[in-house]
Amino acid sequence: MITKETLKSSDFMKKGVEWNIGEAFLKGILLEVSAYPKPGLVSSISMGAHKDMDILTFMVSSASIAPAFFLCAHSGINHSGDPEKLLPIIREIGIIFEGKLLDSTKGVNTQRGILFAACILCAAAGYISQDNIAFSADDLFETAAKVTKGIVSRELVHLNEKKDKLTPGEQLYIKYKATGIRGEVESGFTSVRNTGLPAFKDAISKGVKLNDCIVHTLISLIACVEDTTILWRKDKEELIEVQKKAKTILGKGSIFTEEGLAEIYKLDEVFINKNISPGGSADLVAVTIGTYLLENKQFPVAIL
Repeated sequence: MITKETLKSSDFMKKGVEWNIGEAFLKGILLEVSAYPKPGLVSSISMGAHKDMDILTFMVSSASIAPAFFLCAHSGINHSGDPEKLLPIIREIGIIFEGKLLDSTKGVNTQRGILFAACILCAAAGYISQDNIAFSADDLFETAAKVTKGIVSRELVHLNEKKDKLTPGEQLYIKYKATGIRGEVESGFTSVRNTGLPAFKDAISKGVKLNDCIVHTLISLIACVEDTTILWRKDKEELIEVQKKAKTILGKGSIFTEEGLAEIYKLDEVFINKNISPGGSADLVAVTIGTYLLENKQFPVAIL
């Protein structure tokens, strides 16, 4: 039985922090996948440029990986010493829940990227909460960078190109020197810090609905991110062209104008026809939302 005394206990309050951290990033994931229109991506009404996943696939995988976020927050809260030593613990949790993800989707990779990124940030938030539960985005990103310090050098720069089986991320580094989600996290989420959060906050300041804030953030990130999902499906030239198209949409007012919205729908058709999916940018939208929630607690805009 939960009593008032239980609710006030330090152990329960500690768990409350873990739940709040995990909840923020779970909300980010669910809101990102549900928003529409999102060129080439799975949404509430479209499979995008995918033939093996839809909104239901994302719902079951999101439910399967959600406990990982609470566990990583718990690990951060209870970790003493160098934050860099958190990474092996997070990796162990991530491997377990990557298996659960694939089991739930019958082998379809829906969310490996965001699983890694959100686990790192949840652990970083837990670590920070030992001293302060008033989270700031800068503190979260700086701590995430400390947790993953040297990961690109260890896992990509000094990669053994002759190993038996190279992952897609390793292959893309060899071909393009693309550092993917590892580089993003080790940089302290530069794309989210410089583009994702400012775009999300700008949309919020305009008073538009939450869905439109999310779509605008996505287009803003597509315009600048070295999206390894696009690189994997296509090539560097196509990525550059995609970035140009996203910049054009922003120049036409993004989702805030009729012309900009029409261009987003057109880009969705192009992406579906050309099998382009900006999945890396989508992951960073989820990161943006989760970080915003940790920092600000709630959305000051209408959901409906």
